[in-house]
Amino acid sequence: MSGETPVRWRVRFFGRVQHVGFRYTAFYLARGLRLTGWVDNREDGSVELEAQGQLSALRQLVIRLRGKPPIRVDHMEVQELSPVPNESKFEVILNSN
Repeated sequence: MSGETPVRWRVRFFGRVQHVGFRYTAFYLARGLRLTGWVDNREDGSVELEAQGQLSALRQLVIRLRGKPPIRVDHMEVQELSPVPNESKFEVILNSN
């Protein structure tokens, strides 16, 4: 991560975010931005994501996800977390919803 201390965010997305390819869009964007973490559907219709990497890459991920039709993000909740040591990949969680 080019010497910069990694940052980890938990982001909950609300809107039209399920059944529109959100998780796989997040997966490909996160990998392209060299982020690690995961993304998962929630029972209330939201999508939750934890991503870790450079702050600029996290910001780009959120910006790109918000602007990807047919995804429509009405609002999000962002929480900063402690980085997870030795995490090496970004994955889609398939066992929810």
